[in-house]
Amino acid sequence: MSKRVLTTESGAPVADNQNSATAGVGGPLLLQDQHLLEKLARFNRERIPERVVHARGSGAYGYFEVTDDVTGYTKANFLGEVGKRTETFIRFSTVADSLGGADAVRDPRGFALKFYTEEGNYDLVGNNTPVFFIKDPIKFPDFIHSQKRDPFTGKQEPDNVWDFWAHAPEATHQITWLMGDRGIPASYRHMNGYGSHTYQWTNEAGEAFFVKYHFKTNQGIRSLSADQAAELVGKDANSHQTDLLQAIERGVNPSWTLYVQVMPAAEAADYRFNPFDLTKVWPHADYPLQRVGRLVLDRNPENVFAEVEQAAFSPNNFVPGIGPSPDKMLQGRLFAYADAHRYRLGVNHTLLPVNAPKATVAQNYGRDGLMATRNGSRYDKNYEPNSYQGPAQTDAALSAPLAIHGWTGTHEAPQHTKDDDFFQAGELYRLMSEDEKGRLIANIAGGLSQVSREDVIEKNIAHFAAADTDYGKRVAEAVRALRED
Repeated sequence: MSKRVLTTESGAPVADNQNSATAGVGGPLLLQDQHLLEKLARFNRERIPERVVHARGSGAYGYFEVTDDVTGYTKANFLGEVGKRTETFIRFSTVADSLGGADAVRDPRGFALKFYTEEGNYDLVGNNTPVFFIKDPIKFPDFIHSQKRDPFTGKQEPDNVWDFWAHAPEATHQITWLMGDRGIPASYRHMNGYGSHTYQWTNEAGEAFFVKYHFKTNQGIRSLSADQAAELVGKDANSHQTDLLQAIERGVNPSWTLYVQVMPAAEAADYRFNPFDLTKVWPHADYPLQRVGRLVLDRNPENVFAEVEQAAFSPNNFVPGIGPSPDKMLQGRLFAYADAHRYRLGVNHTLLPVNAPKATVAQNYGRDGLMATRNGSRYDKNYEPNSYQGPAQTDAALSAPLAIHGWTGTHEAPQHTKDDDFFQAGELYRLMSEDEKGRLIANIAGGLSQVSREDVIEKNIAHFAAADTDYGKRVAEAVRALRED
């Protein structure tokens, strides 16, 4: 079988791919060696800026299958019929570390899912935790700066991590989750995924509901202790990527069952917790889980860069029947995620195969820009309205309108009857077994004891004590013991 001809990027055949052109034998290189210059110039540009957060990731294709009727809550077409399947792409990731970081670290995990629906792509951007550290997007850059490498030392600093948390009491719930047994998943297959934010569903009758998404792993929850994780990182820093890739390659397709909590929109105002606060959960006793369907991953990407690194998820990619809620963190991410992709990948990133719709065709008036590949013909106008049968609006809102009132300005989140920064963290602590509490305390103390300032340590201990007296007392004792060694 004859080999294919190697060519330059313009399609010209390459005569020699082993030797650069020189001025005589052993002489200096020639600027006219187009093939050499093209290869070096392309090599210099092979990498795009990594994500500021969620840089280290893995991905897979699969499908979502509806198993239960939810048409009473949403008119979304891809959820409209039991048995209906929709192609999906998922990206798992760590949050704080860079692209070269290890997988088995104590960190939340991104759980970003793209549904290629007939009404356009629907992106659900969540984590493996149902809550988060903060509830207002204006604090997000500061939070991430505190968790990333210090500008001077070039490494993550306990002083920065815990100093920010000392000034963010609302983080106590997520810290309790992260420092607990589920803080280091054994693999991406063995963790749950959550939409985390509150979203809105709207049915055909125009009735609005607020929902939270829960993807429960069908492989069972498996996590690593700090010692197990350190050993695994030493053996295979790419452990989660290795596990996901090999499982799918051998036909062991991971799956999750999707459940939702559903709150009639009229109940939100008087609910005991602010239902739009990302640092809070809705107790299942109040709003039980209702099964929706099954997510199955059955195909690995052919090229990690093209399909995982260039995958762009934006929570503002909604479809009819699904929309946003007043969740402030979600509202901020509606802008920030898409803007990050425009910076990293360019304004035409939605034309890349992994991001483009698969079950429908995107039709709009976006033109030009870097890497524009779909500018239309001479008959396609670039403005609207027009008299040339160009795409036109439907006049059908994707979701129900949200009522607003009051004065513009900077406001703290509204307080509900049970709202504080510590109640749910205390509830989580009291649900733990004695062994789980012991490991939680050890994990917190291991980091907090490295902080140089006593006032920062005391502020954090006060947060744990406010959640539960025993919690705070045990953290204080553990930190003291470590600092006295």
